[in-house]
Amino acid sequence: MKDLIDKVKTIFADESLDVVIGFERGSIPLRGTPRFFESAEELDGLIFDITCHNTLAKYLASEKKRPGGPRKIGIIAKGCDARAVAQMVVEDQFPKENIVVMGVPCKGAIAPSKLRKILDGKVAQDFKIEGEIIVISGEDFSIDVPIVEVIQNNCLTCQHPNAPQSDYFIGEPAEPIPTKTPFADVEKLSTKTPEERWSYFEEEYSACIRCYACRNACPLCYCEECFVERTNPSWVGKGTDVSDNFIYHIVRALHLAGRCVDCGACATACPLDIDVRILGKRVEKEVLERFDYVAGLDYDTPPALAAFKEDDKEEFIM
Repeated sequence: MKDLIDKVKTIFADESLDVVIGFERGSIPLRGTPRFFESAEELDGLIFDITCHNTLAKYLASEKKRPGGPRKIGIIAKGCDARAVAQMVVEDQFPKENIVVMGVPCKGAIAPSKLRKILDGKVAQDFKIEGEIIVISGEDFSIDVPIVEVIQNNCLTCQHPNAPQSDYFIGEPAEPIPTKTPFADVEKLSTKTPEERWSYFEEEYSACIRCYACRNACPLCYCEECFVERTNPSWVGKGTDVSDNFIYHIVRALHLAGRCVDCGACATACPLDIDVRILGKRVEKEVLERFDYVAGLDYDTPPALAAFKEDDKEEFIM
């Protein structure tokens, strides 16, 4: 960790940064906490490890609104963070000249919901990594768990653990750790009958309490006013009727078509542990197959649905 801190301190000075968005040790065990480090001295508390699951690019949208404009910002970026930053730059939501991306190798992030199930009421106090095993310890207990059983589902299929674009890269690049193909869950669902798929989604989304945690955690949900909050016209009911829940999640997935970087923030934020990624992955698969496009790989390519190419597939036209 000291090597990371020393290098970020050097970048802080060399780039004349106003702030670095990174992580510090959280008050909740095994949970890193996002922090705005506003001086080189504060960076002594900087960390980056398996406990750092938040998507830090989310904070750029609010930074843009600061009186006087955005500051010169450095951001600690795992692969999905860097892709989200690139997507925001492409969509003109943050000026590239005001952001310094410091890529770090990501080996997956702990999913709080999985951790809670593993601990089953026990209180974790510390952890250590031993090869492919994470050893979680607390008062009078120690649990050995394969890392793949505790990290977020999006990490299990991640193809970009390192920042595709960065101004600096700190550490040795990480190898992808996919335990299944990127669209395995989508393909599995596709084998079901329409009735079975309907039952699956009905069961999943009937649990939704419309807290909008998934939207609020998403780095690409930056609209000043979300369609669900419009009252004139009113696009969707305010209750938790299943049909209204369907509309919310489907429209949100369509709004993110060709833009989602699969950071998993939506699923991690959900207090009901709903599979809110599945619709996004289905749309991502469609965009990849139709337009050969993956979001957030560079600062120049516009989103697939914001561009037109003469060789775009048009088999839907009668």
